[in-house]
Amino acid sequence: MTFRLLLLTLLLLVEGSLALADALNNVRIWPTRDYTRLVFDLSAPVKHKLFTLSKPERVVIDLTDTRLRTDLNQLELDNSPIKTVRSARREHKNLRVVLDMSSPMKPKSFTLKPEGQFGHRLVVDLYQQHQSLPTKTIKQVDTVSPKRDVLIVIDPGHGGRDPGALGPKGVREKDIVLAVSKELVKLLNKEKGFTAQLTRKGDYFIQLRQRNKVAREHNADLLVSVHADAFKRKEASGASVFALSKRGATSETARWLAASENTADLIGGVGGVSLDDKDDVLAGVLLDLSMTASMKASINVGTYVLEAMGEVTKLHKPQVEQAGFVVLKSPDIPSILVETGFISNPAEARKLKTRKHQRKLAKAIHKGLKRYFIEEPPPQTLLAWQKQQRLLAQENTHVIRKGDTLSEIAKVNNVSLSLLKNHNQLRNDVVRIGQVLKIPKG
Repeated sequence: MTFRLLLLTLLLLVEGSLALADALNNVRIWPTRDYTRLVFDLSAPVKHKLFTLSKPERVVIDLTDTRLRTDLNQLELDNSPIKTVRSARREHKNLRVVLDMSSPMKPKSFTLKPEGQFGHRLVVDLYQQHQSLPTKTIKQVDTVSPKRDVLIVIDPGHGGRDPGALGPKGVREKDIVLAVSKELVKLLNKEKGFTAQLTRKGDYFIQLRQRNKVAREHNADLLVSVHADAFKRKEASGASVFALSKRGATSETARWLAASENTADLIGGVGGVSLDDKDDVLAGVLLDLSMTASMKASINVGTYVLEAMGEVTKLHKPQVEQAGFVVLKSPDIPSILVETGFISNPAEARKLKTRKHQRKLAKAIHKGLKRYFIEEPPPQTLLAWQKQQRLLAQENTHVIRKGDTLSEIAKVNNVSLSLLKNHNQLRNDVVRIGQVLKIPKG
């Protein structure tokens, strides 16, 4: 046997033995306000060890009988506490992944079984050393950091191999919605009290389920998916806004209860309520309540956006429509889908591809979002604090603090309990910390 043939035989044998090992096929990263999540896509379930090292700060993940089949240098580490990612073989068949950190971290890991388009996964969440890990109970309102920004995730539809709807003269939906979305993010990030992020920043494809998953990873207050409509009749025109339908919410609740991966998630984000320690009935009730509240908020914010868009462009329908779009199916994040116009309409397509009209649409969506969140700010945000200050300046009010009761507030202000409740449209004696009560004149 010649040397070249012997070498080829040895290489084939090595390749064959490696093919039997489990593989790390891909790594995904999502930096959020509260933690950074790494997802390791695996060919099969693997045993792993997770530990930290200091001076310098590192997080180490050891994967048993696993080989690397991806380029870790391609990971986008911007806005994350990870400086670099390294890997090395250990004991010929094991894989070590080392995360070089900019500060001490408390890591937490769990595995997920295949679901949908995803296979076996190892999830590693990195928390700041001073930060407590998420619990399975709702945090007290007064323990959350006050005056945070409202976080909105903007989702430009389609992308990459999926061009979306096609208009005359090569106009592509994916290009138009990306331009409008980028302009909208710029406007929101200039606004005090708001932070906006994109699900995609360029021309690449993202799975539908992944889009609302990105919003959940960021603990967003709202997801806005931007599209451009199309119809077989060229006469169809006008902008639309959609929220999730009741049928879509019902099917998603059933899917969530059936999907094993969701038991590791928390309804309401970090610090929210876990479903993995609840029986099916209670989990179903919690999800249904969350879905109902999310749908109601979606319709409300959609109404503000639709009204603002009607000031700059024709509307296809005068009210928010409801449908079972997958991208809207987040159980705890209000989500709307904005159709900027009909790309199948030649006149509308000509406008949609112009920078001027794209800016008009972005400004209108921004205006609607701003109006809504000023009126209905999420708790513990700067906007909520500003609204509270406005109410305090307008009339005699009382901000609920820990230990306050309605009867004591009524007594101190020399008004009857029934008058206090009627004046604030309260059906019972339950109040929450931070709530502003209007005190009627005695």
